[in-house]
Amino acid sequence: MNFSKKSLKLMSVLAGTMLMGSVFAGCGDEGNADEIKVGANFERTGNVANYGQATLDGFNLAIKEINEAGGINGKKIKVVEADNKSEASEAVNAATKLISDDKVKVIVGPAVTANVIAESQVATDNKVPVIAPDATSPDVTVENGKVKPFIFRSCFIDPQQGSVMAKFAAEQLKAKTAVIYVDNSSDYSKSLGKVFKEKFEAAGGKVLMEEAFLAKDQDFKAALTKLKTANADVVFVPAYYEEVGKIVKQARELGFAQPFLGTDGWDDSKVADIAGADALNKTYFSTHYSDKDAEVKGFIDAFTKEYGHAPNVFAALGYDAGKMLVDAIKRAGSDDPEKIREALEQTKDLKVGTGIITMDKNHNPIKQAVILENKNGDRVMVAKIMPDAE
Repeated sequence: MNFSKKSLKLMSVLAGTMLMGSVFAGCGDEGNADEIKVGANFERTGNVANYGQATLDGFNLAIKEINEAGGINGKKIKVVEADNKSEASEAVNAATKLISDDKVKVIVGPAVTANVIAESQVATDNKVPVIAPDATSPDVTVENGKVKPFIFRSCFIDPQQGSVMAKFAAEQLKAKTAVIYVDNSSDYSKSLGKVFKEKFEAAGGKVLMEEAFLAKDQDFKAALTKLKTANADVVFVPAYYEEVGKIVKQARELGFAQPFLGTDGWDDSKVADIAGADALNKTYFSTHYSDKDAEVKGFIDAFTKEYGHAPNVFAALGYDAGKMLVDAIKRAGSDDPEKIREALEQTKDLKVGTGIITMDKNHNPIKQAVILENKNGDRVMVAKIMPDAE
């Protein structure tokens, strides 16, 4: 199900109104005094379940580590999981349940932008902090120029990805022209397309054509045939793994030889399963870390030992969110949501799974981005970029 920002906000306001009565009615139910309840609102089923489950796995690993080390001030963290089914309306329902029924102190998740935005009003109305591990749209933490006081994230934002890919296209690939193909049902995809166009044209390039598809589409050849007539130097497709794999595969079948560029939505092994290794040659995407980077080896080894397979980027960001949460609760010295919120704002030089992060004034972490190239079935890191603080 797809929703406009207006309808997402209405859903959240309605849910928040109902929830306030439920919370007040349940006052006094604080649960076990020896535990800190944390909600995990993720896409366990549905179109982007692969992202949600991977992020949850990484988050749970971070929580398991702190609990096995004795917890925080003698208290263990209890994770209460909820499945939002990869739908915005269900993300609101899950957040409502976690706050009213389960009495969580913080919510981590959902994974994707639209679902976090849907949840954010409910959480804000009830003063429960949210950490979004994967949602990269600026709208997640800032609305109408104002910072949402209870919403944070552990990933970098779309402008950083869009800027990095536009710069990479112009400077390293020497591209003069581009076409853009976005998922019109995804705020994430549309935001990235907009930023890429602005930055690429500011660097002297020209976007010749823009086309759109919808999540769960299967046949992309009509739009790809149209895009092919532009004969652009590069094709920018900021989308999620299921559609990306099919788009690249069908584009190569139509004779596209140009490089395809993407963002962290590409960062899943299923892209290669769908597209094939040969089709993915000459494709590049921005993401949060490289598994060949020595700085993240500790996290990779721990995750592989726990789950029996290597982590993807979403698992890494879930782990980062867990580390952020644990650090904030420690510094807050309390499980009081307002004190946790204040501690999250003050996060500085924190070592997490993918590197070092510091929270900026818009509740976005300052952290590095990398660009990976798909090459003969492998991924090669071609750039590593740390942005300056605002």
